[in-house]
Amino acid sequence: MRTDLCDRLGIEHPMVAFTPSEHVAAAVSRAGGLGVLGCVRFNDAAELDAVLDWMDRNTGDRPYGVDVVMPSTVPTEGSDVDLAAMVPQQHRDFVRRTLDRLGVPELPAGQETGDAVLGWLHSVARSHVDVALRHPVALIANALGSPPPDVIGRAHERGVQVAALAGKAEHARRHVEQGVDLVVAQGHEAGGHTGEIATMVLVPEIVDAVGDRAPVLAAGGIGSGRQIAAALALGASGAWMGSYWLATREYAQTTGGSAMQRALVAAGSDDTVRTRIYTGKPARLLKTRWTEAWSEPDAPEPLPMPLQNILVSEAHQRISAAEDPEVVSMPVGQVVGRMNAVRGVEELMGELLREADDTLARLGRLR
Repeated sequence: MRTDLCDRLGIEHPMVAFTPSEHVAAAVSRAGGLGVLGCVRFNDAAELDAVLDWMDRNTGDRPYGVDVVMPSTVPTEGSDVDLAAMVPQQHRDFVRRTLDRLGVPELPAGQETGDAVLGWLHSVARSHVDVALRHPVALIANALGSPPPDVIGRAHERGVQVAALAGKAEHARRHVEQGVDLVVAQGHEAGGHTGEIATMVLVPEIVDAVGDRAPVLAAGGIGSGRQIAAALALGASGAWMGSYWLATREYAQTTGGSAMQRALVAAGSDDTVRTRIYTGKPARLLKTRWTEAWSEPDAPEPLPMPLQNILVSEAHQRISAAEDPEVVSMPVGQVVGRMNAVRGVEELMGELLREADDTLARLGRLR
């Protein structure tokens, strides 16, 4: 199963895996796909540089990529805006009351919370790009639209492809006009930041809009070889998968905790909710007691990005440390209903490829 995407990225199979885990990304690349490491969790360039050094040593000389979060409207370094001061006290009080009611303990005394919002800032995303371009990355993807022209230009100077996510055909057209090489058509079913249009409708719309100028990757709800074959039938050059890798042993190597994976394995495809509570932009999350609290009558409206990030930053760290599967705060798509056991990346890749090949062969026999 090869498409033009394989030749463009130097991979064996037209499968791209977005993940915040370097262990998952490296395993996918070794298996012939393209592992794309999410950089938003890295607050400083040195930490990311060390992880990319590890990727260089552990991908078996196979290509890999990185994903940055580069919002264009967030104040950068040098701004006089005190973002924390813009968070209303009533929002802080609601978060405190909710954590107490859900039984989420305080972080241990002396444990540094860090500033988890840093990775969402434009200036930090630029430092992620600086680090990535010092490594042999094959792709830089931006989760929040087209990167700035200078970032695209720098990537192209080093022979690095640039991708951007799109939830509408008009977004895809704008990406290509600005120099983006690959468009990820991410449907409503997807985890994390996602739009209103379902994958089945969105992919052919974007292929019709830009497919003659840039390969299109289908994203949202893909968790089987049949769905990869369906993406190709819709005109996509490959599949972009994120949520599916959360329930892997390699992901657990990065996170250490098991509560999130227990929650994912127990969830069905109707156990997600699209909400602004995670970052301030609409994002699909696992439905838990934490997300339900934000839909209650006394809950305030979520703040815009990055103020919502600042508001819930420590809450997310406390929730993660609590290891309670009923309270976790985790972006995941509707494909969670297919994630019924914790398995290895190599096993999943093999299963996906076999089913995709079988499906394509079956379709080829139809008359």
